[in-house]
Amino acid sequence: MSGHSKWSTIKRKKGALDAKRSKIFSKINKEITVAVKEGGPDPESNPRLRLAISNAKGQSMPKDNIDRAINKGKDKDGTSFTEPTFEGYLPHGIAVFIECTTDNNQRTVANVRAVFNKNNGNLGTNGSLSFLFDRQGVFVVPKGDIDQDEFEMELIDAGAEELELADDGFFHITTSLEDFGAMAKKLEELGVEPESAELQRNPTDTKTLTLEESLQILRVIDLFEDDDDVQKVFHSMEITEELMEAMD
Repeated sequence: MSGHSKWSTIKRKKGALDAKRSKIFSKINKEITVAVKEGGPDPESNPRLRLAISNAKGQSMPKDNIDRAINKGKDKDGTSFTEPTFEGYLPHGIAVFIECTTDNNQRTVANVRAVFNKNNGNLGTNGSLSFLFDRQGVFVVPKGDIDQDEFEMELIDAGAEELELADDGFFHITTSLEDFGAMAKKLEELGVEPESAELQRNPTDTKTLTLEESLQILRVIDLFEDDDDVQKVFHSMEITEELMEAMD
């Protein structure tokens, strides 16, 4: 199983263990609101909103919540958001790239910097580590009764670079940044609704740590993800089988 598939699986396990659904909903709400402000409230003409709604459904978010987030985005006098990113190193040489959505940039900078400082990390300058991550599309699709061979043939034309059936019973589909939209459209044509579809920053190289060191890094990543302003955290730590088992 590739690194991003393992990380997706670990995140799903962590989510189940930590009962983080309310935080997940909060982050999706924010994404929907920003998408509406950026491209309007009609998902047919707003790909970012269409994707955010799809992810909301994948997380079983109630329709009322989705509608409220859309209405919040339509409010011209409502909260405005910016989307800063942060890059830095955690202990043991692990690079991290953090994507945020915030209505108070000073608060977000202070909170992110505090996590780095309190956990022996170093916050770098913007752009200093971006070369360590490739921007790719990653779709997570429940296998259900899908025939893997036929499915793969359908997706190759839409730009699938990798199709993997993970141990958790989900297909993990990887595309280039440029083919992300085409893949989303292809899955829609096939009547397949992903549990999640997102642009990720996958590491060009990973570093293998001991189990104790890996768990230490996961705890710091949890601290970042617990911040309401943080949408996604990407890292260069190798997800070993030992770590996967430790999360069972």
